[in-house]
Amino acid sequence: MSGYSLLDGVRILEVAQLAPSSLGGHLADLGADVIKVESGPLGDPVRIGGSRAVGGEDGPAFMHLRWNRGKRSVALDLRTPVGKQAFLDLARSCDAVIEGMRGGYLDWLGIGYEQLRQVNPKIVLCTVSGMGTDGPYRVLGTGGPVFDAYAGLREVGTPAEPPTEGMAGSTTPPIAMYALGAYGAMGLLAALHKAGATGTGCHVEVAGIDVAAAWMPDLVDAELNRDRSIPRPTWLPDGRLPDWPRLEAYRTSDGEAILFGSHVEKFWHNFLVAVGRQDLIDVDLTGTDDGAPARADLVWRALTEIFAQRTRAEWVQLFLEHGIAGGPVNSVADMLDDPHFRARDNTYRVDYPGVGELEFVVSPVRVAGEKFAPALPPVVGADTAEVLRTVARYDTTRVAAATDSASPRREAPPAG
Repeated sequence: MSGYSLLDGVRILEVAQLAPSSLGGHLADLGADVIKVESGPLGDPVRIGGSRAVGGEDGPAFMHLRWNRGKRSVALDLRTPVGKQAFLDLARSCDAVIEGMRGGYLDWLGIGYEQLRQVNPKIVLCTVSGMGTDGPYRVLGTGGPVFDAYAGLREVGTPAEPPTEGMAGSTTPPIAMYALGAYGAMGLLAALHKAGATGTGCHVEVAGIDVAAAWMPDLVDAELNRDRSIPRPTWLPDGRLPDWPRLEAYRTSDGEAILFGSHVEKFWHNFLVAVGRQDLIDVDLTGTDDGAPARADLVWRALTEIFAQRTRAEWVQLFLEHGIAGGPVNSVADMLDDPHFRARDNTYRVDYPGVGELEFVVSPVRVAGEKFAPALPPVVGADTAEVLRTVARYDTTRVAAATDSASPRREAPPAG
């Protein structure tokens, strides 16, 4: 069982915990050989993170099963001379290194970019951290929700009772925490492309706070240029567009909801013809005069009544038949049962020892002619001896020395 073959022959050495582990996860999904360096008896804390565990309270977490699948695990204590040397010896035969701790962690250990490129001039180092490697907050401990809060993406209220899933009263799911690995993978692969062309590696960096800051140009870039831009004259006093009823969710007759996406005139006309409400075609939803709010409200009320007349599935079918934009508003459970999701072969199954068959979502990348079915994440240190023998070219004595140095495994500092 494996991921795709797109990165066959690419070898990555990863020192990462929690969300930064997703960077190596994306690369492993695409076929790279990702060697994950772990320390401490538990290894990467993401192994036991999250709200649900497989096979018992001490079982693996789903973020771990996603982000560390298809990798190999090597147990090394990077604070010992033997561990540092083994790390550099592995890097000698790798294309890139992922530093997914606090920025500057490998420099602090004395095995940062300068040492890496001495043993491998073509090496790419991709540093993935929360706050980055410069600035007054660079040593501040962080986590996924902190990135969004920093960039104004996280709404926090005062709940009437304690939050049930550790969201601290937030009404928004994490964004940058999950996007971090994808941006890191993009930067690393671009750097590998340059290294292949020039023979010289480089050091690239992605910070969670920067991902969050860049996420929505209509927020940040608009604010940066507030004095050099003006609001479009199409906004209503409450901040919505005059035609907002045509881009809105509506309740259906079965208590579900449909997202109506017909703000484009073609879709809007197709819809009105399909439901026999051509009388609404002449309602002006583009003007911004004093009567615009009343006209928008009129259309919204009409659409509320119209959508309440059919089930969600019936509306989806009508949209398909009449060329209308929109789609179902699903819960996660609804999505998994959605006929479109099922038809696209979106999951794969793998046997988990002691638990049985588990089912996981495939990579969003699709490769024609290839089936996506990566292996489960490895046990901490499961591949130490094999990797040291085949990648670092260690003999039995050196393998034993490196293994012994890592056996009283001390915990690594928290990721940032």
